[in-house]
Amino acid sequence: MRWRPIKFLCLLGGFMATSAGVKAQNDSLFLSLPQLFERGSREHLRLAADRLKEEIAQEKARTARTARLPEMTVGLKGGYLGQPIVWQHGLSDPTRPESPDWQQSYAFDFSQPVYQGGRIRYAIRQADLAQELAVLQTAADQADIKLALLEQYLDLFSLYKQCRVLQRNIEESEQRLRNIRRLCEEGVITNNDVLRSEMQLTDNRLSLSETQNNIRLVSQQLDILLGLDESLLLVPDTTLLSQDCPVATYSEYVDRAYEAEPSMLLLQKQTEMARNQIRLTQAEQMPRLSLYASNTLARPITRTMADLYNNSWNVGLTFTYSLSSLYQNRHRLNEARQQVSLLQNTTDQTRQQIRMTVQKALLKHREALDRVEALKFSVRQAEENYRIMNNRYLNQLAILTDLLDADNLRLNAELQLTTARTRVLYTYYELQRVTGNL
Repeated sequence: MRWRPIKFLCLLGGFMATSAGVKAQNDSLFLSLPQLFERGSREHLRLAADRLKEEIAQEKARTARTARLPEMTVGLKGGYLGQPIVWQHGLSDPTRPESPDWQQSYAFDFSQPVYQGGRIRYAIRQADLAQELAVLQTAADQADIKLALLEQYLDLFSLYKQCRVLQRNIEESEQRLRNIRRLCEEGVITNNDVLRSEMQLTDNRLSLSETQNNIRLVSQQLDILLGLDESLLLVPDTTLLSQDCPVATYSEYVDRAYEAEPSMLLLQKQTEMARNQIRLTQAEQMPRLSLYASNTLARPITRTMADLYNNSWNVGLTFTYSLSSLYQNRHRLNEARQQVSLLQNTTDQTRQQIRMTVQKALLKHREALDRVEALKFSVRQAEENYRIMNNRYLNQLAILTDLLDADNLRLNAELQLTTARTRVLYTYYELQRVTGNL
């Protein structure tokens, strides 16, 4: 009646006991995979820098639109007017006419672009494309960061699993050592088996200590990247390995990647910017037409030096055409066209790289799935082999070396199975990354 509640509590605290030594001086925090992605996207400094670049690009787009607005200036001028000298005959007979001592001028100028050959329109389009490019760069960096965080998260998961396996192995080793000591006291075996068992137990305890230290290190790295208190010990989701990972065909993945892979979207936008740059360069060879208006209030009257205010205004059109653009822009235009060709070549290279990446990730994913199934069978075999060797050793039908080898074989098989399962998840999300779904 008393054993069942105790057993239930032990099972309930089994996972927490996995890192009992690590949590002794650290607070723990459960972190699911969606929480990892959400917090990483919000707190990662690289993405914070990308969002600042988005805001800068947005301001540049707004600035480009102001080129369509009129340009208005207000000028105020005041100063001391020196004594003028007038020569009546060449440089002889100088006279000094009366003149005011101070001069003032108040001016207002207005200029409205009427026709710029497309310069303003293409400049605005260039700024808009730069803003879209900044958004795409943020999305690409976000996908890369998610994949990098996932790799660390899966490493943490594997370390916890390794810790649990080692703890269980230590418990069994301690029980085995007690049995060996009892057999040694009965004179059934020699003290050499006791020493070898103690050495094996010491090695397992050292491995457990190293694993717990690695858990601290990986947790601290994630804490820093996620903007958490770096003393927090992160606990991964234990149900992660049961997640369904459906697999599509190679051609489907390639088609998705061509349409949505972040680097492809970036290259498409960069190519569009390069083509717009060609049109912008061509617009430099077009004439400019602007409407202008001006009003000036000044004293004294400069022609008569009378100390009176004079107001004048004018309105009209200005037409300018840069003849030098006919030969100066020719090389710039060729450069812009070559830039488009270069980006098209880069796009073709990226398509080739995508096909190789998809093929590699897909094969590695299927390989990991096959490896999981094979290692499941290996774990069952290793468990059975250990059980047989343990019984044979207790009945003095096998030596201790065979038993320890069976124990190490079982331990390695379980750790390899955990690694293979986490590899399935990583290759699955790697496929999601290359197809633009991460």
